[in-house]
Amino acid sequence: MSLKNKILNLLKIDHERTLNIKKNIVYSFLIRGLSSLTGFLLVPLTIHYLNTVQYGIWLTIASLVAWINTFDIGLSNGLRNKLAESFALNKKENIAKYISTTYALLFIIALAIFIIFFSIGTFFNWDQLLRMPSSVGYSIRPIILIATGFFCIQFVLQPINSILIATQQPFKSSLILLAGQFITLIATYVLIKSTSSNLLILVIAVSGAPIFALLLASLYFFITSFKSFIPKLKFIDFKSAKNLLSLSTAFFFVQIGALVLYETDNIIITRTLGPSEVTTFNIAYKYFSILTIAFNIIITPYWSAYTDAYAKNDFAWIKHSIKKLRIFWVYFSIAALVLYFFSGVFYKFWVGDKIAVPGTLSLSVAIYVMVQNWYVLHNYLLNGTGKLRVQLILITSMGIVNILLSVLLINYIGIAGTVIANIIVMAIMTAFLTYQSKLVMNRTATGIWNK
Repeated sequence: MSLKNKILNLLKIDHERTLNIKKNIVYSFLIRGLSSLTGFLLVPLTIHYLNTVQYGIWLTIASLVAWINTFDIGLSNGLRNKLAESFALNKKENIAKYISTTYALLFIIALAIFIIFFSIGTFFNWDQLLRMPSSVGYSIRPIILIATGFFCIQFVLQPINSILIATQQPFKSSLILLAGQFITLIATYVLIKSTSSNLLILVIAVSGAPIFALLLASLYFFITSFKSFIPKLKFIDFKSAKNLLSLSTAFFFVQIGALVLYETDNIIITRTLGPSEVTTFNIAYKYFSILTIAFNIIITPYWSAYTDAYAKNDFAWIKHSIKKLRIFWVYFSIAALVLYFFSGVFYKFWVGDKIAVPGTLSLSVAIYVMVQNWYVLHNYLLNGTGKLRVQLILITSMGIVNILLSVLLINYIGIAGTVIANIIVMAIMTAFLTYQSKLVMNRTATGIWNK
């Protein structure tokens, strides 16, 4: 191939990749915009159906059960990278094998998790562990058990999202999320109109909706566009699991660290301040999630695109993309400050006078969103290129620091203390990942920075 044809071919690939990303961003903004609106409508409806305390209990249970997702040992993210790499290098013979093996492994893991949890869970006093107020008047163990069962089913069905993202169709993954939320909204409205406050029934409705959406989506895509990759027993190859697990193991520990960072806040607040404060905390987070959701819509298509570009040594495209995303980060940071100044007005319009959100909490969350977006910007580059070692060390060690710092600050500052702890920890990790990203883009990463 002549030099001219090579250049034209490179430009064509670059154009196609960027065009695909832009298409996904536009579609995802429309879909996730509706999804965010649905999520915002669900908050006052759910609080109205339950109350502030019960809603806080549900959020805490959801955070607790979310740990189940870590037991996929990083398979979903490992599958995403392996599929993106296989498509980029045109190794399609591996795709059906990777998909079928992932589903088989997740089924085995989910079944084991539920059996173990069902057996061991009987020895825990969940009401005492989560400091349930005596006014609640019922045991939360059955609720936790049912929520765990539903999460295990959802756990097995989730790879369809990784497959869609790996094939650079994340907007379709967002569409599945929207369908689940819309079903939840309808179910919650029906419950309000037809039943009295009942956390158990709500948990069944809220946990069952995403399963129904994932099941329908999986059936549809494997009958149509992914027909040649439909999971089959004959494609299961546990020997190929080694290739998946080599990358998945690192993702597994990263996921554990991420959960310690993101999902322990509700538990810490419940233990120190009570379930009602969990509601206050999540109202602020939900409000500023407008920015994190929007930023994630922009950044999500880049993960698999980075995998594709890295496999083809297209570092010029990677550098150009990071530069554009940093400009977007500046705009989003300004937007975070604007949201902070209007937060009081929005809270009153959204949830009324039932919940008072302190200004310090809103400001802390606004700053945290800025730091988190910068972190995610570089985190996705490193995830897409498989450079996880530094991130793994940081996120596992800083997760422990975050818990200790949160407990300390929440007792001195109040509810905003846990967010300030998150900011400190996230800023430290971000500094390291920004430096590593620079090394990777310049092809000067060596040693631990290149692993």
